[in-house]
Amino acid sequence: MKLVLFQAAQNGEVLPGVLTERGVVDISGAVSRSYTPQLTMQGIIDNFEVLRSGLERLAGDGKATPLSEVRLKPPLPRPGKILCCIANYWEHAQREARPLNMFMKSADAVVGPGDTIMLPEYTVPWAFMHEAELALVIKGPAKMVKQKDWKSVVFGYTTLIDVSARELGRRTWPAIPLTSWLGKSFDTFAPIGPCIATADEIKDPNDLIVRFWDDGVLRHNYNTDDMEHRVPELVEWATTVMTMNSGDLIACGTNHEGLGFLQDGETVDIEIQNIGKMTLKVADPLKRTWEKGVYMGVDSTNPDAVKRHRPQGGPTATGAI
Repeated sequence: MKLVLFQAAQNGEVLPGVLTERGVVDISGAVSRSYTPQLTMQGIIDNFEVLRSGLERLAGDGKATPLSEVRLKPPLPRPGKILCCIANYWEHAQREARPLNMFMKSADAVVGPGDTIMLPEYTVPWAFMHEAELALVIKGPAKMVKQKDWKSVVFGYTTLIDVSARELGRRTWPAIPLTSWLGKSFDTFAPIGPCIATADEIKDPNDLIVRFWDDGVLRHNYNTDDMEHRVPELVEWATTVMTMNSGDLIACGTNHEGLGFLQDGETVDIEIQNIGKMTLKVADPLKRTWEKGVYMGVDSTNPDAVKRHRPQGGPTATGAI
């Protein structure tokens, strides 16, 4: 099932729905609605097993509004926490996994389908880049979850663009600027959507194609099988550090091959297999420009760029599914 939040045409109210091949089915009459869309979605997550059969019937038989006639909103407009992996993909000729590490991205940075990524009017000489990522949607409270139990706390999946400001003098991979948290958390720097695909929609989160286009040019094009540290390990690591609650997100990192700049007037698309695709605009009040195309690694416009880089015959990341 693909859960969404959408804006009603009549009064602009944000309602919960199910995205189907026929369009968006309003499920607001079948679920408990709270005073914010975020809390409404968290309630659906918490009570999904009770709600499932009714929502499935609605998805099959309920009135559907064509997608072209609704405005999708981020399915989690204000997550309690967004944890993001630093790197976490086998890249280039790398043959040793880096230590697992994460940072927190501001929940106020969230936007959704059809919104605009606004590059900040900031005088530090930064460039702005896209990182297309798979994100785990947590069902909590989750604390000290072992790898073998990871499925019990992963409610579903969504797409996330980890928009990143990088200092022009420190762009060489894999340098992480000291200002990493600040450079990740400007408003609009966490596009999420178009939906939450529930866990049953994804057979294996470590076998999904992630793609990202900039003005129609394919940049990111990789398989999540290339994670250095796989989904079960990410869940264990994060919940060892802190309690993860319903509606929190863990972004799984990106393959930096295909990384490129974002700039004024561009249109970008992110798509993850079995989850969906969303489109956003990019705007820059300062009208800055950077080199076009792929900045790092292989030419991701080549279909062969999706080939896996995980070392064969050597050690594998823990937590294989």
